Amino acid sequence: MKFKFLGAAAVLGVGSMLFAFTANAKELKSGYYFSIPETQAMQDDDFTNPGMLWTDIGESEWSKVDGAAKKSCASCHGNAAETMKGVATKYPMYDPDRKKLINLEQRINKDRTQYMKAKALKWDKDRLLGLTLYVKLQSRGMPMNVKIDGPAKPFYEKGKKFYNTRRGLLDMACKNCHVDNAGKMIRANKLSDGVSTGFPAYRLKWQKVGSLHRRFRGCNKQVRAQPYKQGADEYVNLELFLAKRGGSIPLEAPAVRM
Repeated sequence: MKFKFLGAAAVLGVGSMLFAFTANAKELKSGYYFSIPETQAMQDDDFTNPGMLWTDIGESEWSKVDGAAKKSCASCHGNAAETMKGVATKYPMYDPDRKKLINLEQRINKDRTQYMKAKALKWDKDRLLGLTLYVKLQSRGMPMNVKIDGPAKPFYEKGKKFYNTRRGLLDMACKNCHVDNAGKMIRANKLSDGVSTGFPAYRLKWQKVGSLHRRFRGCNKQVRAQPYKQGADEYVNLELFLAKRGGSIPLEAPAVRM
């Protein structure tokens, strides 16, 4: 793992900033708030946060030449620390070419296939997870800044509907856990507010980093509903709704979660 000085807030994580943003009990709280102290400590220190291993993969991928065009991400975007600052906070966003939302993973793959003439990277594999986390790292500590008006509005509304719709054999909606019962225990885990700002996250259960859509699939399976594939429109719409719902909670990827 390659360590480099990113400033005090980066080396110590964003735990203190998260509590600053969540002091008001009426506001939503990051999943960090619902974690046990040992898990919080693991996230707070970049030297112990296992998710940082994937940002190293992403940094390597950023400058790696690939595809028929013989380009890398850096060929067009240069120094990610400068050009990618604030970018991750705007996704998902409406893509006029596809006439629907795309999230950050899909934008990375779109640029690879369109400009690099390279193959799209596979969901929840290390290369795409690493690039996604590396781009998000440049915006760590910044609040999400997604648009939900204009052409994005109908997709936001679809995401909101998905969040509130009961599904599966257990007949449960996302809100039944993350609104109605947030803070309560379900088996050995405490239900969170369902804020998405930590993903892709390192989950102790997975023993690796995983995407937000992998987490969506897990939730669907837990209520005995048929999950969608990573990258499905339904999940991208839901991702936009959650990004807006999180309000001023800062982006914290890579988070560490149970």
